[in-house]
Amino acid sequence: MENNLKKTVEQMLSKHKMTGRDQDIMSAGNVSAVIVDGSQVGIVLDFGNEVPANAGSLREVIEKDIQSLDGVDAVNVVVTATRNAGQAEYGPQAVKPAPQLRPVPKAPPTPTEIPGVKHIVAVASGKGGVGKSTTSINLALALQDQGLKVGILDADIFGPSLPMLVGLDQQPETKDKIIQPLEAYGLKLMSIGFLIDVDQPVVWRGPRVMGATQQLLKDVAWGPLDVLIVDMPPGTGDVQLTMVQQAPLSGAVIVSTPQDLALIDARKGLAMFEKVNVPILGIVENMTSFICPHCGGESHIFGHGGAEETAKRIGCEFLGGIPLEMVVRESADNGIPLMTQSTDSAAKVAYAKIGKRIFQKLA
Repeated sequence: MENNLKKTVEQMLSKHKMTGRDQDIMSAGNVSAVIVDGSQVGIVLDFGNEVPANAGSLREVIEKDIQSLDGVDAVNVVVTATRNAGQAEYGPQAVKPAPQLRPVPKAPPTPTEIPGVKHIVAVASGKGGVGKSTTSINLALALQDQGLKVGILDADIFGPSLPMLVGLDQQPETKDKIIQPLEAYGLKLMSIGFLIDVDQPVVWRGPRVMGATQQLLKDVAWGPLDVLIVDMPPGTGDVQLTMVQQAPLSGAVIVSTPQDLALIDARKGLAMFEKVNVPILGIVENMTSFICPHCGGESHIFGHGGAEETAKRIGCEFLGGIPLEMVVRESADNGIPLMTQSTDSAAKVAYAKIGKRIFQKLA
């Protein structure tokens, strides 16, 4: 049934052409992905250097056409492009703009408030594999335990983790061109993983990634929220730049492991946020020690105290350490966050303390 609907959607998309081109957007390779999940349809349009100047109108037309198909209850179209100024216009009145002899420098965009969101907190790391996503979801739930309304945005376009961490495999609905976030465990949730097949690699250049990030941030009905946690991808690249340019961040939490290699990259992340005047709320040392499930003994596999020493050296707060326990890994794999479970886990206690401290800082 889904295969038949997907073919019908693709046939509908093949009716749309860019002005001045003989090929339709399907044949021209502008349709990056078509995902059908029951009665919900997700489409990713990639226009490269030839995005229509009225890309928003194009998206609206396509959503309207797909919505009219039998068996479709919800449609979401994501538009990505290398740049915003299109050389091709979608519609009969298209006029090709005169070429510019010199590029016109643009001032960096001014961050604008997200309607209904009081605070935006970035959870970042300088490198991958330090447990940042697991920390993000559990800190979001720890803040919720403080009585706050919380959402979480998975901003990792290339490796989204949120769908697995919360055990959700469905697509969000779109109402009046605004994506409605999914909900689980009382949190509002959004990730590129809800819009495209998470098993398929995302092969996009930086500007396309920045466009998708902006859409996930600005075209989602987040409010009302007290805090939006943004689970940042590792590194200091395009997504981080887009986030600080597009949204007023209340602060950043840096996650690292105790080992020197991770701390080197963590310091890079700290320096990036400081350069753009984003307050550092503190550093979290993940995998600070290993708690043996058999004897309860504690071992410092990755070293100990490195993140706390780094915090002292640069003058920011050490928020706490998260021990490495079997239940942390199991909860992530099972899609049931640790903070929602009844357990006396030392990691859960640590998440709760860190969440309370972040709440105090925001207050």
